[in-house]
Amino acid sequence: MQIFEPASCLNPFIKAFTVVESNGTFVSRLLPDTSVVAAIRLQGRVHYQQENGNSCLPVLSISGLRKSVKIAEYDKNSVNMLVQFREGGAAAFFDLPMHELFELNVGLDHFFKSSELMLLQEHLEAAGSIPGKVNVVQQFFIARIRDRKPDLLIAHSVEKIKVAKGIVSVKELSDDLYVSLDVFEKRFRKVVGTTPKQFADIVRMKALIGQGPLTSHLLESALDAGFFDQSHFIKNFKKFTGQTPGEFFGDL
Repeated sequence: MQIFEPASCLNPFIKAFTVVESNGTFVSRLLPDTSVVAAIRLQGRVHYQQENGNSCLPVLSISGLRKSVKIAEYDKNSVNMLVQFREGGAAAFFDLPMHELFELNVGLDHFFKSSELMLLQEHLEAAGSIPGKVNVVQQFFIARIRDRKPDLLIAHSVEKIKVAKGIVSVKELSDDLYVSLDVFEKRFRKVVGTTPKQFADIVRMKALIGQGPLTSHLLESALDAGFFDQSHFIKNFKKFTGQTPGEFFGDL
């Protein structure tokens, strides 16, 4: 895995460009995260496991936020570039409310002209090195910044939720920001891609998982984080990871 920092003009909107190369086939458990992600398939194929069979990832696609795990199967010798947007950052490039991407993975041809995407692929094929390909993608997004001004109120609320590790009252948060709850929730969904509560739930579970294997201390933390009891926590944990805590931490 190689991680590249974005150019300074993209830094307010994009966290990183990550290139994942696989020598052999492997399966990756993709947990819910707080960022919208664009994926560019440079070589090989990637399949998502679904109840009705596997679904092949488009060559150029974008995934919205989600509340449950996804299982990805990478072909042998596959190479994929992931563009990880900052929370709210994708709104600077895509002309739609971000919550419309919730739980979805769609092709970039829904947002950009086919001629633009064909030219992008031609430039990617012509670039010989991984850094060169990253630069091609950077230039593509630099040319398509629609709004250079991040929503500072939403950015501030995202940071408050993350600092609180997801344990926060959305009503109190909107009051602290001097905005009505209804306006705050609609604005948050449009920019970030999900409701403030769903976003906080993702942050909360990620923080709990970061504490490590299931122990009495973790269960105490789960109760402190608002889970009613052990069964409530395990039910939500399994939805988030696709496994019980014992199965999940046993794989680490």
